[in-house]
Amino acid sequence: MNRHEPREAPRRAASSPPPAFPLAFAALAVSAGVIWVAWAVLLHLHRVLLANGLEQRWMDGLLVGVGLLPLLLLIPVVRSFIYAAKARAALTGSDLAAARVQTAEAREWAQYAIGYAVATVLVFLGIQFLLANGGAVASTFFKLELIRSSFGLVLEAFWKNVWMFCVAEVFILIWGLIIAVARMIPGRAGQPIRFLAIVYTDAFRGLPTIISIYLIALGLPLANVPWVKDWSPEWLAILALTVSYGAYVAEVYRAGLDSIHPSQWSAARSLGLSFGQTLRFVIIPQAVRRIIPPLLNDFIALQKDTALVNVVGVIDGFNQAKIIASNRFNLSAVTTVALLFMLITIPQTRLVDRLLETEKRRIRA
Repeated sequence: MNRHEPREAPRRAASSPPPAFPLAFAALAVSAGVIWVAWAVLLHLHRVLLANGLEQRWMDGLLVGVGLLPLLLLIPVVRSFIYAAKARAALTGSDLAAARVQTAEAREWAQYAIGYAVATVLVFLGIQFLLANGGAVASTFFKLELIRSSFGLVLEAFWKNVWMFCVAEVFILIWGLIIAVARMIPGRAGQPIRFLAIVYTDAFRGLPTIISIYLIALGLPLANVPWVKDWSPEWLAILALTVSYGAYVAEVYRAGLDSIHPSQWSAARSLGLSFGQTLRFVIIPQAVRRIIPPLLNDFIALQKDTALVNVVGVIDGFNQAKIIASNRFNLSAVTTVALLFMLITIPQTRLVDRLLETEKRRIRA
C-alpha cells in the first residue's frame, strides 16, 4: 500500500478544478471597459445633438436610460464572484464535487458577461461610427426628415420589386423543373437533350444576373425579336430573371431527384410506370420536400436581385431611391429601400433555418 500512496496524491491534485477568480476578474475588467466606452460614446452623441440644436429633455432622459443599460453587465460578474467564492470554500472543505460544480457556474457567468460585453461594445462602436465627422455619417444615411418625406414614393416603387419577384418565382419553379427533368432523360435518345440542358445550366450559372438582365431586356427589343419586342421592361426583366435563376433552381431540383434511392425508381418501373409517371407520382413528391430549404435560399437571393432591374430603366424601389438621392444629395432614401428589403428577406431566412433544423431532427429521429 505504501508503494501506491505517492501516485494517488498527484491524481487528487489534478482532479481539483482550476480557480475561477482570474476569469471573474477578467470579466470585471472587460465589463468596466465596455461601460466606459458606452458612456464616452453617449457623451459624444450628446455633444453632437447640442451642436446641431437637437437637444431636448426627452432625448436627455433617453441617453441616461441607455447609459444605465451597460451596468447590467455587472450582474453576471457579481454572480461569477459569488460562485467563485463558493468554489473556494468547497475546496477548503475538500468537497471536490461541489467545487467543480461551483467553479463551472462561476466560469459560465464570467463567460456570459464577457460575451455580452463584446456584443455591447460592438453596438456602441457602430454608434460611434455614425457620429463620425460631427454626425455627418448619420445624417447622410439616416436623415429622418428625408426618410419620412420619401417613404411613400419608395414604398410604392418597392411593390414593383415584390410583384416581379412573385411572378418570376412561379415561372422559375416551372422552368427549373423542366431543365432538371431534361438532364435526367435516360437512354441514348435523350443524350442531345441532356447535352443542351447541361450547356444551358453551365452558361447561365456562370453569367452574372445583371448581364443577363441587360442582354435580354435591352437586346431583344433592339434586335426586334417577334412577340418579345413589344413587352414592357418589367416583363423583359422577369424573363431575364427566370432564365438566369432557372439554371440555379434546376440544379437544386436535380440534387433533390438524385437524392431519392434508386430502389424507388426500380420499384416504380417494375410496377409498369413509365419514366414520366415515375417522376410525377413517386420521385418528385419525395424530392420536393427535401429541396424546400435550398429553394427558399435561392428565392431570397432572387428577391434581392430584383433591384438589378434598375439597369434597364425599371422604376423599382432602388431606382426611385436613387432618383431621390441624386435630387437631395443624401442617401437616406436608399437606406429606406435597404430596410424594406431586409424586412421581407430576414423572416424568410429565419424560416429556412427553422426548416433545416426540423429536417435535422427528422433525420436524427
